[in-house]
Amino acid sequence: MDPREFCARTGLVIVAGKGGVGKTTVAATLARLAAEEGLRALVVDLQGGDGLARTFGGPRLDYHDQQLWPPPGTGGGASGPPAGRVMGRSLTPDLALLEYLDDHGLRRIGRRLSRTGAADLVATAAPGIADIVLLGKVRQLEQQRRADVVVVDAPASGHALTFLGAPTTLLATVSTGPIRTQAEEARALLTDPRRCRVVLVTLAEETPVNETVQTAYALDDEVGVDLGPVVVNGLYPVIEDLGVDPGEAARSAGVALDPAQAATLAAAGELRAARQGLQGAQVARLAAELALPQVHLPLLPVASIGPDHLGELSRALADELQALTPVP
Repeated sequence: MDPREFCARTGLVIVAGKGGVGKTTVAATLARLAAEEGLRALVVDLQGGDGLARTFGGPRLDYHDQQLWPPPGTGGGASGPPAGRVMGRSLTPDLALLEYLDDHGLRRIGRRLSRTGAADLVATAAPGIADIVLLGKVRQLEQQRRADVVVVDAPASGHALTFLGAPTTLLATVSTGPIRTQAEEARALLTDPRRCRVVLVTLAEETPVNETVQTAYALDDEVGVDLGPVVVNGLYPVIEDLGVDPGEAARSAGVALDPAQAATLAAAGELRAARQGLQGAQVARLAAELALPQVHLPLLPVASIGPDHLGELSRALADELQALTPVP
C-alpha cells in the first residue's frame, strides 16, 4: 500500500491502545509520515499531557494550532522545505464547551462560566457530555479541512471505548435537543469509513494483546468504527543464531574469551532468544485472534522518543505499509 494513500484514505485517524504501549509515539509517527508524504497533518492531544509536544521537541500544546514539524523557522533540508507539515493542538472539554457556546450565540453564558471556573464542571456534569463535546470539536476539525488528515491521540483503551461509544450512549438516553444533534453528528462521523478509522496499538505481550483483541471486537460491535491495521510497537529486532556457543564462535573468529565472558554472552543469548520466542508467539496469537493486518515498528534503544527518532520510525512505518496489500 502506498504510504501517502494510507495517510490520506480518511480525514480522521484515531489512534488508541492500552496505556504504556506507545500510542502517543505512533500518533506522532503517523502524522510525521503524512507530512513527509506531502500532506498537511494535524495531531490532536486529548490527554492534557506533554507527550506529543515532547516527541516533536516543541513547546507544550494548547487549544490553538502550532507547527510541530518542520520546526518553525527551519527548512526541510538541502532540497528545500517539505510540502507537508505537522500542526498540533490540545483539546479539553471545558474549552471545547466554551467554543461551542460561543459558536451558537451563547457567548455571554460562556463568559460567565469561564469567569466562575464552572466550565469544566458543566462539561463533565453528566456521563458522556465531555466526550460528546470533544468529539464535536474533532468533527469540526475534520470538516474544516485545514489538514489533509487529523490524527487523534485518543484516551487509553478503557476510556477509548467510553469515548467512542458516547454518541450511542447519549442517543439511547437523550431524545431531543442540541446534545442529541451533537451525538448524531458524532456517530455519523465515527461510523463512516470514508471519513474515520481507528488504529489500535499494542505491544507483543500477553496483556496488551488481550486488551487489543477485546477492544477491537468491542469497537466493531458497539461503535461500528472502521478498524485499520494494528500497530505492533516496540518489537526487538530478530537476531539469528543466538543458540551458538560463544566460546566456539569466538574461536572460529580468532578471538579469545575467558570462561566468565563466554558465560555472560551465553546467558545474554538465552535471555534474548526467550524474548524473541515470546514476542513471536504473541504476534502469531494476535494474528490468529484478530483478522486485521499488522504493522510492526521496532524498539529503539533510547530512553525517550524525540524528533530524530520520529524520522526513523516514520521510515519504518512507510516500509511496513508498502508491504501491505491495498484495502479495496
